[in-house]
Amino acid sequence: MLKRLASIGLALVLAGGLAACGNNTATNVGSVGVDWTGNDIAIEAVPDPEVAGVVCHVAYFNRSLIDRLQQGNWFEDPSYSAVDCSAQGPITVGDISLAKGGEEIFKQSRSLIWKSLRVSRIYDAENNALVYLAHARELQLGSGKMSLSVVPLNGADVTWSKGAPAGAGGV
Repeated sequence: MLKRLASIGLALVLAGGLAACGNNTATNVGSVGVDWTGNDIAIEAVPDPEVAGVVCHVAYFNRSLIDRLQQGNWFEDPSYSAVDCSAQGPITVGDISLAKGGEEIFKQSRSLIWKSLRVSRIYDAENNALVYLAHARELQLGSGKMSLSVVPLNGADVTWSKGAPAGAGGV
């Protein structure tokens, strides 16, 4: 019995550590309970660190302790997520990657080792827009679960700190 309690205690400590994992500047906006076991959908505001004036809201599923006890698989949360980004006033574009692969602006662990939720920013030069992609990265199987949001820069109050890139549409 004592051994079982110790195992449950260790699992709780590790699950708490998992919840704290991630390197991001997100602000918790709120959460919505989805069932009687305490599972919920968390919503966080994520400012783009290199694009002042753009904020992304990311929603993702958080498993409860009861669900973890019931289902097993203690150290993993589902890959499902959603992202929506918008301009919150004048936009100042800093030193962003113009490469086709873009760059990551948000990362949060969704399992102890293998899975993370990420938001990447890609600049679409032809349409002069910032494209934000939320997706899971799983080292073993990969994940096709994703969400996309676009912030158009045409017609917006936009300043490029290093000058607009050549060929930027509408500039």
